[in-house]
Amino acid sequence: MDYTTKIAKLLLQIKAIKLNAKNPFTWASGIKSPIYCDNRISLSYPVVRNEIKKAFVAESTHFDHFDVVAGVATAGIPHGALLADALGLPFIYVRSQAKKHGRQNRIEGALEAGQKALVIEDLISTGGSSMEAISALQDADCEVVGLMAIFTYEMSFARERFEEENLAVRTLTNYSTLIKVAREEEYIDSDDVSLLQAWKQSPSTWSS
Repeated sequence: MDYTTKIAKLLLQIKAIKLNAKNPFTWASGIKSPIYCDNRISLSYPVVRNEIKKAFVAESTHFDHFDVVAGVATAGIPHGALLADALGLPFIYVRSQAKKHGRQNRIEGALEAGQKALVIEDLISTGGSSMEAISALQDADCEVVGLMAIFTYEMSFARERFEEENLAVRTLTNYSTLIKVAREEEYIDSDDVSLLQAWKQSPSTWSS
């Protein structure tokens, strides 16, 4: 079993990813979705957490040399820290906005101008939070070699956004693999598969 399938299966088993095509979830953005992903749950399961860490280590070898691992707050912080520890590298994290007090940092940790960073997210939807974090790092004179995440919804908007920035992106598993695994493991039926595939084609209009 390749780890793309293995990670998808593990996330379903621990209910880090929930599927409900007939009674969709509502995201903060207002988008109705048949899938809800909360990879933070994986931190509570040592076996799953370790499998994700090992997969991140393996995937990190596909990027150019980097000096530091940068987690995107908040869900990317723990997985980024685990990867940095496994690689013996420094770890920093990027806030969604600068603190309102103290040193008013946007980037927490020791980052020197000219260093190269690999950015870690827990998941990729529209790519907005990832690009904001990357922009903050670039503003600090840091070169970003790429982005890794546990899961991607495979939204075309995010893919196009990353391509425009010529950003190298790798994920441990993805929406297509998840649907395939969910059907094989009988988490969903054939009607659900059709609904889930339709959502992927047009998330913003799917509910209508």
